[in-house]
Amino acid sequence: MQLRHEQYMKRMAEGSPPDIIKEPNHYAQYRLQPVDFIMSNGLSFWAGNVIKYVSRAGSKLYANQDTVQSEITDIKKAIRYCEMRLSQLEGKNPSNAK
Repeated sequence: MQLRHEQYMKRMAEGSPPDIIKEPNHYAQYRLQPVDFIMSNGLSFWAGNVIKYVSRAGSKLYANQDTVQSEITDIKKAIRYCEMRLSQLEGKNPSNAK
């Protein structure tokens, strides 16, 4: 995992674009990518998505949004997954959360 970060940093220094499938900029910046943490710890779908959105908040730029709006979008997505889980725990349909 450390190697992946070092490879990313080397390519950035060389001016080579990273592989957007394996190393999207908003994740490859970390020594341990969120997906590696999520999968190695066996997190559930909802918890994994919270980790994913929180870790990239402020790093991924959405179309037609500036950096602040993009960060807000990712934070709202993380909150949405928490609300869905709470609904599920309360015996409600997760899709109908707030």
